[in-house]
Amino acid sequence: MSEDSIDAGCAQVPGVEPYDGPAGGWGALKAVAVAIRDQMGASTDTRALLKMNQPTGFDCPGCAWPDPAKTSSFEFCENGAKAVTWEATAKRVDSDFFARHSATSLWEWSDHQLEDAGRLTHPLRYDRDSDHFVPIGWDEAFARIGAGLRALDDPNQAEFYCSGRASNEAAFLYQLMARAYGTNNFPDCSNMCHEGTSVGLPKSIGIGKGTVTLEDFDHADAIFCIGHNPGTNHPRMLSTLSAAARRGASIVVANPMKERGLERFKSPQHPTEMLSSSSTQLASAYHQVRVGGDSAMLKGMMKALFAADTVDLAAGGPGLLDRAFIAEHTLGITELRADIEATGWDEIIRRSGLTREAIESMAETYWSSERVILCYGMGITQHENGTANVQQLANLLLLRGNMGKPGAGICPLRGHSNVQGDRTVGITETPGEAMLARIDARFGITSPRAHGHAAVESLQAMREGRSKACISLGGNLAIAMPDPDACFEAFRKLDLSVNILTKFNRTCLLLARESIVLPCLGRTELDEQAEGEQWITVEDSMSMVHASRGMLKAAGPELRSEPAIVAGIAKAALPDSDIDWDWLVADYDRIRDAIEAVFPDFRDFNLRVRQKGGFRLTVGASERKWNTPSGKAHFLVHPLTGASGEAGALLLTTIRSHDQYNTTIYGMNDRYRGITGRRDVIFAHEADLAELGLAHGDSVDIHAGPGRSLTGYTVVAHAIARGSLAAYYPEANCLVPLENYDRASGTPSYKSVRVTMVRHA
Repeated sequence: MSEDSIDAGCAQVPGVEPYDGPAGGWGALKAVAVAIRDQMGASTDTRALLKMNQPTGFDCPGCAWPDPAKTSSFEFCENGAKAVTWEATAKRVDSDFFARHSATSLWEWSDHQLEDAGRLTHPLRYDRDSDHFVPIGWDEAFARIGAGLRALDDPNQAEFYCSGRASNEAAFLYQLMARAYGTNNFPDCSNMCHEGTSVGLPKSIGIGKGTVTLEDFDHADAIFCIGHNPGTNHPRMLSTLSAAARRGASIVVANPMKERGLERFKSPQHPTEMLSSSSTQLASAYHQVRVGGDSAMLKGMMKALFAADTVDLAAGGPGLLDRAFIAEHTLGITELRADIEATGWDEIIRRSGLTREAIESMAETYWSSERVILCYGMGITQHENGTANVQQLANLLLLRGNMGKPGAGICPLRGHSNVQGDRTVGITETPGEAMLARIDARFGITSPRAHGHAAVESLQAMREGRSKACISLGGNLAIAMPDPDACFEAFRKLDLSVNILTKFNRTCLLLARESIVLPCLGRTELDEQAEGEQWITVEDSMSMVHASRGMLKAAGPELRSEPAIVAGIAKAALPDSDIDWDWLVADYDRIRDAIEAVFPDFRDFNLRVRQKGGFRLTVGASERKWNTPSGKAHFLVHPLTGASGEAGALLLTTIRSHDQYNTTIYGMNDRYRGITGRRDVIFAHEADLAELGLAHGDSVDIHAGPGRSLTGYTVVAHAIARGSLAAYYPEANCLVPLENYDRASGTPSYKSVRVTMVRHA
């Protein structure tokens, strides 16, 4: 199927037009201008964009891509600008707004409309008699929350959700409060995205984080991009890939859909390129692996590598494996090789959707490159075998010693800006004894030792009535999770629901017996506490910790910072606590001192984070130090699962549009895929449509089982792998049962949903 044929068809469907330009370019600049106009108007707060990702500014509230050592004047991308204008909007949802709109009427609004209405300005509680959210004072809000938590029969009846937007300081206080209260129930956004990394890599290499730095991309001979879309989800990465491509590094892509942000890029920060007709070609090879076929593809690459290694040895060469590295640093090579050699090419080809020649070509690029980085996103982790996928990536890297040397390593592309940092400072349902012992010693409490609930377990407990309260530090949990009918039912059964947010969203409208919404400061805003102006810290995808300083006036005088709100809840819920919450919040240096006392990697925290660019936390695998029980890195063996590759089988993956970030919908456009003003589309391969008697533009229904359907969607012929479909998240979450998740990580299988597609009646 040619892209030309797709484009010709796309022009005939309303809201579907071909997009011929590169990623970035003038389209990105126009989108930034529109976002500023629509959200901020003529406000002077637009100066905030010049402070984003700068050493003395604030960290982007969007993705977790790291900042370069030498920043430019415009160190932000299109979607980062959208995130800032969304937060720094001039629009407000104040007491008059909620007086005009009942909760019942707001339920009919779209998710985009709810958040686009503007920033929250006052604490709110739902009044059942009037069916309106009404403003209340902070003291009353804290008193009601404290009473609700104290009324529970068991601390484990409460869930403490944490969004990846929360700072290190807020997250640390949050986990301290929950453990002082008596539970390890910490559903968090990592459970829904990169938990396969967090639980899979420690067994392989001793740490659940990436091993590379941004500087490693300057030295890599080859960069593999597997299961991610940087043009939309981490656009600043495009500058890094562009620089690598221009110096001749191979960039090999494996992804079911053709994505413009992996093909070519025109940098808005390079005037010469902007004024020319040229752009930078990114992918040197693009392989459209079938949805769910990554494991088979990776096994095929290793099979080709082992075969080529045998041939090289037979010819008198040294072989293609790094035998010295394997002997000194690893265990399990014999078992891995036996498993790979026992896996037949027919099964690999059928499951991956790729030809043997394509897989061997990928493998040859890999073994021909001295330094290789493997980048991956949720296209790897959000499957029922997501953890196994991550460990297969590690296997491939270990075979040639591509760990712990310049220009090589594994690079999980984290989503939200501090999702990795929140986990680092204690947001985990499975805490280790050493961490708990240090918390107890520092604060004089006795933390619970029993493991708590992750996201899926939390929703199951709420649904079954075992959990009766949910405190959410940011996010839109009920919309982020799969199976909305089950999630909505779970939230509506609660005795207490608390949402700490900058903007009102649908989770707020899932009304518990007591529903409270608390407005907090955003990343862009000044934070004044008892002892002066404060700032926070975050950790990026590459373990760099740095400061973030807001500079805008708060959206309203009633707003409080996340640490201050957590402290207020803690004081109300734990009136007999010996922890001086007010003292901690008065000066965030004190919170950072406490983080240092609990987590040794934060040594000299307050000193080092004040240095330009901050500091990198210890990543043992980057230095070939393996924090595993054996002290070695481990090759791990997994059977082939995922896509069956059977004729006629369809697997659907959820995707983000270019006008959204996670559950936040900025608008109805998806520029790079040629979609304008709509989200009710299904992307499919032209040949699959023909086999089903369908055509581009037809109205179709997608079924994933009883009660799980998308109906009346428009099917769009697109450059996507055979046997694969794609639909927008979170709308397509209704197709994913809550019970379909990776048993090793708990991550829902958003990206491999077995479906059928039929013409809409």
